[in-house]
Amino acid sequence: MFTVTHKDKDSKARVGVMKTAHGDVQTPVFMPVGTQGSVKTLSNDELKDCGASIILGNANHLFLRPGLDVIKKAGGLHKFIGWDRPILTDSGGYQVFSLATLRKITEKGVEFSSHIDGAKHFITPEDVIDIQRTLGSDIMMMFDECVHYPAARDYVEQSLELTTKWARRSKDCST
Repeated sequence: MFTVTHKDKDSKARVGVMKTAHGDVQTPVFMPVGTQGSVKTLSNDELKDCGASIILGNANHLFLRPGLDVIKKAGGLHKFIGWDRPILTDSGGYQVFSLATLRKITEKGVEFSSHIDGAKHFITPEDVIDIQRTLGSDIMMMFDECVHYPAARDYVEQSLELTTKWARRSKDCST
């Protein structure tokens, strides 16, 4: 749940609070990136000392390594990494983008080869939500197609249409 606590009448800027199962997050917020569950070079205590109330993990990276079974056995991502505050997980859409030569996008989902071992995977928007549920994410991001730049207008429009369909499917399976 997000509650707006202040609005600036001139700029339309706003400040608020996101309530999650692992605590409140005041916005705007500094959100360190812990792609594979940990923020490189910083301990959890150091993150807390610098005011981090939330970290960002990447569902696709965690799905590939260490894998969902390992994280599930640990009791979820929070316990796996020893973090008692909120976690936002990114869907992995950018990784699909960055693996352009290793992936095939369809309306159903994306087939890609792992950058780790070359294994083939097929992931749908619904799978991405399930992966993030398994991780125990406080805030989940839906699967999207990131468009390269520059890109032809018709490709961008098709990508927007696909991402919108994926958003609806993600919402439908998360309620």
